[in-house]
This record gives sequence, structure tokens and C-alpha cells, in this order.
Amino acid sequence: MSPHASSFPRLPEPPERPDRADAPGAAAPARPDRAAPARPDRAAPVDFAVDLTGHEMLRRTHVMAALGPDWDPVSALRGEEEAYALLYSGLSPEQQRLYDELVAAGVLPGGGTGHRAAS
Repeated sequence: MSPHASSFPRLPEPPERPDRADAPGAAAPARPDRAAPARPDRAAPVDFAVDLTGHEMLRRTHVMAALGPDWDPVSALRGEEEAYALLYSGLSPEQQRLYDELVAAGVLPGGGTGHRAAS
């Protein structure tokens, strides 16, 4: 034991709690088929909501600032479509068959024909 241990006052032992199952005189454990009684010492649940509207507007402002004033969404979409068409152009017959199966199954979008390169 530390020589300093005697300089601290001892805390009193906590009183016996009758609601503990192992305490003397405690009630029998609750049965699972019965609802627990309401406890007046507990607060009722409180609805909790967070409004992220301000944060979302700030996020969008930062995205638009990062894109810059000369960003053209229509041109960007056209470029993506051209890249997609080029990606699936010039396929061999076996690759084309597999591509058509994937489009039919809904795995790939079916916008391009997959038969020719973008012009």
C-alpha cells in the first residue's frame, strides 16, 4: 500500500439498492412476458432533429467555386457521352455479343450502339 493512501479520506460505502437482484429483500427478476413498469425517475424520449440545410448550401457553394465560372454542364455531359461511346467502339464480335447481353440485362446503360467510334 502506498504511504500516501492514508492521507485521503475514505468514501462511505454506497447504500443497498433494493432494485438490484442480488440485494437482500430484492424483488424476483422481471418475467419476460410482462411489461416493465413505468419509471417516474426517467425522462420521456425526446424528438431529435438536425437541420443540415445551411451546411448543404455551403457545400454546394464550395463545389461551384471549385468548378469555376467557365464550367459548362452541357458540354461536360456531351464529353462524357462521347467518352462512353468511344469506350465501347470497335468491339470484336464476341465483345459486342457480351456488351449487348449486359445492356439487355440492365447492367450497362443502352444509350450507345457500341458499333462505331464517336465522330
